[in-house]
Amino acid sequence: MPLSEYEQRVLEQMERQLTSDDPRLANTLTQRGRRPFGRYVIAGVGAALGLLLLVLGAAGGRAWLGVVGFVVMFAAVAFAFADPHRGRRSGPQGVVQEDGAVRQPRPARPAKPAKHGFMSRLEDRWERRRGESGR
Repeated sequence: MPLSEYEQRVLEQMERQLTSDDPRLANTLTQRGRRPFGRYVIAGVGAALGLLLLVLGAAGGRAWLGVVGFVVMFAAVAFAFADPHRGRRSGPQGVVQEDGAVRQPRPARPAKPAKHGFMSRLEDRWERRRGESGR
């Protein structure tokens, strides 16, 4: 069932609001990242090996082998979908003080974004209605 014109306009407004409020999140959601093909091959082999261990454990009456097979399958799928750059940190690793000790840098606090846009107008209207009703 196709969306009506009104629903399409509201969806476009929400998309523009998301892009203006959190451009990093919007970029992440719209980005079509390519993962290395080798990760999928390794994960496929691991999942097949885990399935084989699971079946052999169930057929042979060895529950521990089935559990190991399930863990191997789960680890293979997690490896396939994990971010390969997750462990790498960029930027300063610490601050060297005068006495030579290294201290972790404090994360900068982001400034509160100014309220504007579709969602903030809805929130303002809601607050005005609550104030008019006396609650």
